[in-house]
Amino acid sequence: MQLIKTSLSYFENSTKTSFVFLLGLFFCVNFSSAQQHTRDSLLLLLQKTEFSKSFTKKDSVHVNLLNQLGQNIRFYKADSLLRVAEQALHHSNTIDYKKGQVKALGNIGDYYSDKGNHEKAIQNYKAALEIALKKKEIHLILDAQNNLANQYSFRGDYSKALEEYLIGVEIATEADHTEMLSVLNENIALLYAEQKDYEEALVYFKIVKKLNEKIGDEILTAYTTSNIAETYADMGNLEYAMFHVTNSIAVFEKHELMDWLAFGYEVKGKTYLKQGKYKWAIFWYNQSQSLHNKNVEDERSEIGLLNGIAEANIGLRKDSISEKYALSALEISTRLKETNGIQKSAELLYKINKERANFVSALHYHELFQRLSDTIAQNGGKKNLLMLKAKINHEQQKKSLIEANGKALTKQKYYVYASLAILLILAMITLLVRRSEKIQKNLNKELHSKQTDLEKNEIELRAINETKDKMFSIIGHDLRGPIGAFQGLLQLLKNGEINKNEFLQFVPKLRTDIDNISFTLNNLLSWGQTQMNGTITQPSVVSLEHLVKDNINLLSEIAGNKSIKIKSQMKSNTLAWSDADQIDIVIRNLMSNALKFTPKNGIVTIDAEEKNNYWEISVRDTGIGIEKETQDKIFAKNSNVTTYGTENEKGTGLGLSLCKEMVENNMGTIWVESIPRKGTCFYFTVPKAKKTFQKAS
Repeated sequence: MQLIKTSLSYFENSTKTSFVFLLGLFFCVNFSSAQQHTRDSLLLLLQKTEFSKSFTKKDSVHVNLLNQLGQNIRFYKADSLLRVAEQALHHSNTIDYKKGQVKALGNIGDYYSDKGNHEKAIQNYKAALEIALKKKEIHLILDAQNNLANQYSFRGDYSKALEEYLIGVEIATEADHTEMLSVLNENIALLYAEQKDYEEALVYFKIVKKLNEKIGDEILTAYTTSNIAETYADMGNLEYAMFHVTNSIAVFEKHELMDWLAFGYEVKGKTYLKQGKYKWAIFWYNQSQSLHNKNVEDERSEIGLLNGIAEANIGLRKDSISEKYALSALEISTRLKETNGIQKSAELLYKINKERANFVSALHYHELFQRLSDTIAQNGGKKNLLMLKAKINHEQQKKSLIEANGKALTKQKYYVYASLAILLILAMITLLVRRSEKIQKNLNKELHSKQTDLEKNEIELRAINETKDKMFSIIGHDLRGPIGAFQGLLQLLKNGEINKNEFLQFVPKLRTDIDNISFTLNNLLSWGQTQMNGTITQPSVVSLEHLVKDNINLLSEIAGNKSIKIKSQMKSNTLAWSDADQIDIVIRNLMSNALKFTPKNGIVTIDAEEKNNYWEISVRDTGIGIEKETQDKIFAKNSNVTTYGTENEKGTGLGLSLCKEMVENNMGTIWVESIPRKGTCFYFTVPKAKKTFQKAS
């Protein structure tokens, strides 16, 4: 979908600027003939004004031209946009020109938006909106409001985007600004189409079509027609899609609107792709790509184009070409944080690698696709609910304001009459107040007591909910993904898409995934018990040497796979007074972490040093080490610091938090010493087993 990103008044006032500067900039841009005509007109104006005695760079006319220039080179020379916009903002600040500030901040926001920097884009759009509201100029307010809502949509915050669009619709309705009403309603339609709520999208498109008929602008109508065409293509209504996109392309070609023409060609390619006509699809996709290469610099709009070309080439069994475009789409999507683009690229790359029998890469992209599918499905439901909630809240707020205004007017009518009545009952109220003071004090005490109890219960309930949310998050992301991949692989085997020999090639990785799932599940259950029910510590005489040996045997296969040597320097009769199961979990987690962050051919050493009344156990590795700022976080309560091992092993971030709780339950302490790229040593202490304990045991 292509958002209507700005208002439609491209050139508002005749302006002037540095003739030499703009001449150089214009010759660097590949303009269409229509844009060439505009450029020639501007240059003619510059020639007349540049050499006039009254000309100065620090006037509003000069600023207006800079801002208009920035809008026109946005998709043709993006890097120059930032330079022109910053210059316009500087001159506007110098002469305190509010309109110039709003336009310049909007152009700066456009630059960061196209680069995928959501936070900076939102920051500049908000600054533009704040100035526009103070200036009370409707067109500037609506333009900034629309830009801000668009950026929330790009960031995936659909409920916030809908809320901002609805605010803009209310302002435009009150001001009877038909042009921006059309733009805002069309962007709302695209918001619903993005959520695949096509029925609601078509409702808003009908509103837009009526507004466009009133405006009578064929370019604005063509924008809407092309977006409707893509919606019909996504719905599978291909005849309607082809009819609408053909009409819109004719207008874009007539007016030489290159960015929208590229979008129209892309929609036509998608329609042919849905029909299974791959050669025609590639033809129109190539037309769109040619415009992107020559005239349009808009990477976000290229993602769907590149994935479309890749999918069409899969249909023609040209896997090498398909892989090239899918990887390009994946790179841009990842850089701009476009989740839907990443998911589509991963799906295509999975199909390509599966066809080539490159099962390792196929499994990698299949896992990525499934993980994003689960995330999008979960978030999609939430986003739909949030969008509905935002719409309802907006309507309720609007209704509440109307009711409040009505009540305020009614109150004003009765104020005069009420004043006389108030004077008569003041004496009675004074007596009643004194009488109720004693009752009120007692009630306040009781209320304060109940409020304290409620606050305590609220804190406990919030902690329980946070624990529950964290457990389900871990189950959803760290357990569900590998299990889902395993299910998918079994389904492929069941459907005959891979044979038994191909399936056996995945067995080593599946074995590793299942071991990780088992280890994660044990940690999760132990941590969940400590968080939700508390842990009962039952100390007894424990042989630390035996616990270490058992865990060395348990982890020997993982160590062997990475050629890591595990050395135990534990002395015999290393007896402690602690809970055997809890200390076993601590030792296993620390050894597992050491193996995880130690590269091949490393060494992991376990030792115990006898102190006065306790043992100091150390687990030392020759791994990658831990940065100082991370060391300060890993033992924090409810910490969820998760990093990948030397071979992309992943944990839940619960292990060290669990170790800390269990060591402290056994009257010990735990700490870490680490030097990045040299290694890490974790220490913890447990009480020694005294002779009286030994006799009792």
